[in-house]
Amino acid sequence: MHPCLSVDEIIRLLACELVASKAKATAVSLACCSKRLEGAVLDVLWETQDRLTPLLKCLPQEVWGEENGKFSFKRVTTKVEWACFRKHTRRMRKLKVDTSKDPVTLDTLLTLQLRAADEPFLPILKIIYCPRNSKTFIPFIPFFLSPKTTKIAIVFTPGMRILPIASALSRISRMSLNLERINLHGLPRDPLVTEAVSEMLLACNRDSLRQFYVASPLTEDAREVLYNLPNLSDLSTVLQGRTLLPPAALPNLVSIQVEYGDDLDWLQGFCGTTLKKLESVWISSESEKLDNFLEEFESHAVAASAHNVLTLFVFSTSRSWTPNYSSLLSFKKLDTLEIEFSCDGGCFSTVDDDVIATLVEAMPKLKTLKLGRGPCGIPTGATVNGLIGLAFRCPKLSELRIHFQVSSLVAAATRATKLRPSDDQPAFRQNVCALKVLEVGETPIPVKSVSTVALFLLQIFPRIHTIKYDNPGWKQVAETIRDFRQLGTFISREGGRK
Repeated sequence: MHPCLSVDEIIRLLACELVASKAKATAVSLACCSKRLEGAVLDVLWETQDRLTPLLKCLPQEVWGEENGKFSFKRVTTKVEWACFRKHTRRMRKLKVDTSKDPVTLDTLLTLQLRAADEPFLPILKIIYCPRNSKTFIPFIPFFLSPKTTKIAIVFTPGMRILPIASALSRISRMSLNLERINLHGLPRDPLVTEAVSEMLLACNRDSLRQFYVASPLTEDAREVLYNLPNLSDLSTVLQGRTLLPPAALPNLVSIQVEYGDDLDWLQGFCGTTLKKLESVWISSESEKLDNFLEEFESHAVAASAHNVLTLFVFSTSRSWTPNYSSLLSFKKLDTLEIEFSCDGGCFSTVDDDVIATLVEAMPKLKTLKLGRGPCGIPTGATVNGLIGLAFRCPKLSELRIHFQVSSLVAAATRATKLRPSDDQPAFRQNVCALKVLEVGETPIPVKSVSTVALFLLQIFPRIHTIKYDNPGWKQVAETIRDFRQLGTFISREGGRK
């Protein structure tokens, strides 16, 4: 054997390259013929698994069976069989369990738990991701964790029983894990779950926790800890009813997601807080008292200390709302602005040319602008002047959703209006807007104006290629734009050949 293969780093690099190049059979063959290569190859092969079943099938075939697509044990493993099996379980660092694709029976899980006794089943597992869970699997989640686990990501299916979920979370909190990232989605709203999640947070190493995405309210003691975590960078939480937050001290917070009820008192917890690293804010609410939210947000320290760093702001509600966009004008670094609300019962969009002009003047770095949900069928909103202003002032704009008036495009085309920037705007062709996706929803469009609208949109947004619509009339616009683009590409190629 070449002397280089006596160096552990080289062996492991070779094993990684073989597995990454999908030469797993070659890697296994090398591992079988060389004890020196065996450990490194097995480490790489078993480090990350997207299912549990392949691991269980490493046991002798007389131990297990499959019936109706479900894995089960025929008998308990012997000590020798279990020792050989442990060569694989001791190497796994990342595990994904999707019980819809990886069905294991209750007896299988109980047999594993019995055989593992008091030792961790996966002793060096760092990350576990469970995107789909059956009611059978939930109580066994703690069984797969280890003292090395730093990230848990679990999605709970609606309708699951409360007690097994709360019990599993309580068991996790007693395992003294050094967790860095906690992601728990789809949790039922129940006092038992609130207590269990709060216990988990209180049991964490407060200097280690960096991400806390948990769709559940917390107890007062847990909130006191959560909003004073020194290294927390990503936070997602739920606030029910009137929730007073403790004074927040989150010097490393980069992203925050909040789902709140009717009361805005929680914003006061950020008064005087310095959030110099805050880049993303996601907020959702079904409150009936939305009128002054943007003003309240802007006036609190959560906004004041983030004026120069905030790049993303998203607010969503399924209710009707008329927001005051001027409260966001101080956030000049925004590249993503989304304000979602419903137009049910009448159009609530107040986006006109003046609003667009004000926003783009303050936020020239915008890449995504979405105001309202899918535009309704009422012909209102910005005109062709507003769209041209967006194209000139926001050259990086890639995705757009606003109410706009198709009739103004048709009228401009009828007048043979040329797209001329004003004196203080850059030349159009030197500053081509990057817009690729336009969401039009139910925006009305005259059948006879399809080609006119398609061509004029291409003039304003030369890179547009996707129209998202609910009104079938826009299908023809999307197809016409595609045809125009293909024709332009063909002409360009033919011109190049000449």
